[in-house]
Amino acid sequence: MSIQQTEDILKRLKSDDRDALKDLFQGFYQPVCQAINRFVRDHATTEDLAQEVFLRFWEKRHTIEVTSSLAAYLRRMAINEALGYLRRNKRYEEDEFDPSLEPGEDASAEAHYLHSELEQSIKEAIDTLPPKCRAVFQLSRFEELTYNEIAGQMGISVKTVENQMGKALKILRERLQGYLNVFL
Repeated sequence: MSIQQTEDILKRLKSDDRDALKDLFQGFYQPVCQAINRFVRDHATTEDLAQEVFLRFWEKRHTIEVTSSLAAYLRRMAINEALGYLRRNKRYEEDEFDPSLEPGEDASAEAHYLHSELEQSIKEAIDTLPPKCRAVFQLSRFEELTYNEIAGQMGISVKTVENQMGKALKILRERLQGYLNVFL
């Protein structure tokens, strides 16, 4: 969505145009669901929370100030909604690991196989982390939040975030030691 389209939708929303909400929903529903699904692995719950994000946006349309991009703003709302859900339900769901590195198009079959094996091993290692530890790790490494931001999002102390990250890294080092030796 272009900057002009984003500005147009925001103006229309502030003038109580319900069709603007529909356009916003159609343009950003999938990315919002993807952001939520990284924390909440239940499809129905993800959809419910995504709808809640758009309802909250509509309710706050007169006071919302989007300083970065609308996509980033909605993504942050989605993450907050997912974390709020997890906090309310006192459970931290599995994390979906989606590595950004893919083998090159000219990579051999062996490279593809090794990449798949490594990807699976990393996912399995992350899945072994305790739930709170997994959530802290994902927010730090995948969402690139600071420890202070993570503490605020999860309603825990910065020291707890530090302890959980240390624990996560120790567990991952142990579980992935065979792969680390290959790379060193």
